Order: sequence, then C-alpha cells, then structure tokens
Amino acid sequence: LREPGLNLRVVQLFRDPRAVHNSRLKARQALLRESVQVLRSRHRAEPRGPARHQQQHVLLPPGLLGGGRVPQPQHRAEFFLGGALEVICQAWLRDLLLARRAPGWLRRRYTQLRYEDLVREPRAELRRLLRFAGLTVPPALEDFVHNMTRGAAYSSDRPFLISARDAREAVHAWRERLSRQQVRQVEAACGEAMSILAY
Repeated sequence: LREPGLNLRVVQLFRDPRAVHNSRLKARQALLRESVQVLRSRHRAEPRGPARHQQQHVLLPPGLLGGGRVPQPQHRAEFFLGGALEVICQAWLRDLLLARRAPGWLRRRYTQLRYEDLVREPRAELRRLLRFAGLTVPPALEDFVHNMTRGAAYSSDRPFLISARDAREAVHAWRERLSRQQVRQVEAACGEAMSILAY
C-alpha cells in the first residue's frame, strides 16, 4: 500500500452473513473442500499456548450434534460450512476494526462495498467505486452492471452460474430459506461485524 509506484486501492465486498450462509448451504457439496480449508486457516492463525477464553459459536443445523459427538456423515458438509462462515465473519470483524483505526493514508486507499447496496443502486455504486479508483465510468459498463442485476429470473438452483438475474431477490432470499434457529446462529456468530456493517 505504501509503494509509490503502485497506487494500489482496496475495495472490500461484504454481504449479509445470513444471505452468505443461505448461499453456502445451497452449494454445500461444491464448497466442502473450501470450507475445510477455511477452518484449517483458523487453527493456523490461532496463537499457541493456553486456550483462549473466547466463546466460539459453531453454525449448525438443529439437532446436529448431541453430547459433543462427531457429526454424522450426512451432516458433515453443514458442519464445515457453518464453521467456515464463522471464520469468515471473524476475519471481516478484524478487517473492519483495522479500517476504523487505520491512519488517514490507509483509509484513503480502502473502501467498503455492501452487495445489497450494489444490487439496489448498481449505477450509483459503480460510479462511486470507479471514482474511488480514479477511473472514468463508461456508459456501456453502467448498462452492463444494471442489466446483470435486473435480469428476468432468479437462478437460485445454480449459484455459480454467471448470468443476468434479478439480484434484488437474492438480497432477502435467506428470509424464506433459513430457519429461525439458523438465523439466530448466524447472528450470534457474526453479530459484531453485522452491527458495524449495519445489517
């Protein structure tokens, strides 16, 4: 960031963790290996020595574990997905707190973008991002981002398919698909970051 020849800018994209959890559950098999890697990164990042006295939440489906047993094979994907989301939220919180305490030169090179803001106001958010980066906004790019977020359908069955869709539906899809317990678990694990991001 301090290298004068680079003029590096950082845009950090966030999304409501409840929506992230919903999407990850839909693609649980495709994300299984990635989730295990994310969980391993937590163990590598934790300091060695006495155990930390911080409460750990694990996002689990209702009735998944009983008495500290290992999850059944049919539930392992959900176990790893939930744990990975918790690690992701902890990383978000570290980033958000770092950005708050950062010196002015760093804050000028860093900005945040919420997925929900991009979906609601794609042209305005695109203009803001390109202005931050010192770039012009070609009209064709404005039209492209608008069309990609205002497609005729919402393709929820194929989360990795890149196509024009009504992304506004994706913003609140978690409300219909997650149970109340799943929502409470996500909010317990990700609450601090959600509060800072105004979710």
